[in-house]
Amino acid sequence: MSRRSFGNNPQNSYFKKTYFCSDFGIPENDLTMTYEKHLTHPIYAIVAKAADQLGLTAYVVGGVVRDILLRRHNTDIDIVTVGSGIQLAKATAALISPDLHVNVYKNFGTAQFPYEECDVEFVGARRESYSHDSRKPVVEDGTLEDDQLRRDFTINALAIALNGEQAFQLIDPFDGIRDLHAKIIRTPCDPDKTFSDDPLRMMRAVRFATQLNFDIHPDTFESIKRNAYRLEIISNERIIEEFNKILRCIRPSRGIKLLDECGLLERFLPEMEALKGVEHINGKGHKDNYLHTLEVVDNIAMSSTNVWLVWAALLHDIAKPVTKRFAPGIGWTFHGHDAVGAKMVASIFRRLHMPANEKMKYVQKLVGLHLRPIALVEDEVTDSAVRRLLFEAGDDIDDLMRLCEADVTSKNSAKIQRCFDNFAKVREKLVEIEEKDKLRNWRPPFDGEDIMTAFGIKPSREIGIIKEAVCNAILDGEIENNRPAALRRMIEEGEKLGLTLVQQPE
Repeated sequence: MSRRSFGNNPQNSYFKKTYFCSDFGIPENDLTMTYEKHLTHPIYAIVAKAADQLGLTAYVVGGVVRDILLRRHNTDIDIVTVGSGIQLAKATAALISPDLHVNVYKNFGTAQFPYEECDVEFVGARRESYSHDSRKPVVEDGTLEDDQLRRDFTINALAIALNGEQAFQLIDPFDGIRDLHAKIIRTPCDPDKTFSDDPLRMMRAVRFATQLNFDIHPDTFESIKRNAYRLEIISNERIIEEFNKILRCIRPSRGIKLLDECGLLERFLPEMEALKGVEHINGKGHKDNYLHTLEVVDNIAMSSTNVWLVWAALLHDIAKPVTKRFAPGIGWTFHGHDAVGAKMVASIFRRLHMPANEKMKYVQKLVGLHLRPIALVEDEVTDSAVRRLLFEAGDDIDDLMRLCEADVTSKNSAKIQRCFDNFAKVREKLVEIEEKDKLRNWRPPFDGEDIMTAFGIKPSREIGIIKEAVCNAILDGEIENNRPAALRRMIEEGEKLGLTLVQQPE
């Protein structure tokens, strides 16, 4: 089997390491060994039997082979045959059960069905060609190597034969096994062609480097820089799908930095670029909000699998560049960046075609409230302030506290300990008030209809004024949280506005 060189570029000295020493316990590929022991899922034996009956050769290919060798869990199994993938899928399903339904996609020449907690997809080997202004390929029948060549990276172009003369051997024409050993992301063909054909692969390169903690080969990375502008032909939905996978990694900051370095980040999230840098006036400077944000994102990602909480961490200081001011005698201020940031969340989500539903509102809420627990830490933790926080945060109070704790990135260990001690006090107070007042997702014990009935008025601004005054009285502990007390205060507030009681509320 041929071995390809990385070239003699002196900058590539990293790649002069010994490739036969693997961190994963997988041997360097050779034609004498087999990989049968790695194929533990029962589908492989069934596919092999069906392929024998049809006179075809079947291969398991792509990411599942990579993850088998890396001992990573993967529930997406891709099967390729030189012939009809749909025919092989139906024959395989028939061997499993006559009742197993096969989903057939004739336009794509693929078929799929679930089996033993995995999604199994079949396709005939094919070659692809692209036009410059579209990522939709022209597809033709091809050889196994054609099919491997069309794949994004060498580590995703590995195949293991399931039957025939090469049964259980690794088919690796592009040295993917060596790149697994070296922890390298590299394209099987000219990277400029790979990324021009399908620019989403640039995002995928960063995603795999982040997920696997691999390096992107220098030639591949330089190609991403050259082709970053091509991302403009990719829909925002597809870009965010890949970006969310980066945000779900253990250390998303690595992926975000790579996206920034190669010029992709500014293509879809330029607001992050504006966070960079430190400005000094009269010897006073502020922290680099970009680097701080990456620390907060990592802190959250290590403790939560909620990608929307990671988004809240990513955007929590997004308005600091537009609210930054220098006040003589005080220094740098970012007054209102929480409220302005919450508004920016909506515009960013709309631009990127992200969900404008409860997920967006959740991120907005956390960004808008992220300073509130910090203010409680700095001031005395009063019952009134805690009631308001519980009322506004609702069921998201625990995530808000997690975000606030992640926001502590000081290098001063004493300051960090002091902050966390104070946050612990806030948490204790939250539990105490919640148990006593039941204010999480609280609704006031009266509504606008009560006000209109009591004073005989139609919808008007006075209703909002009265509701806010009564709610504040409850949250401040001035009156009890029950209907009789609320109605008494409602009447008092209405009379202050010159309204006349026409019907005593019940």
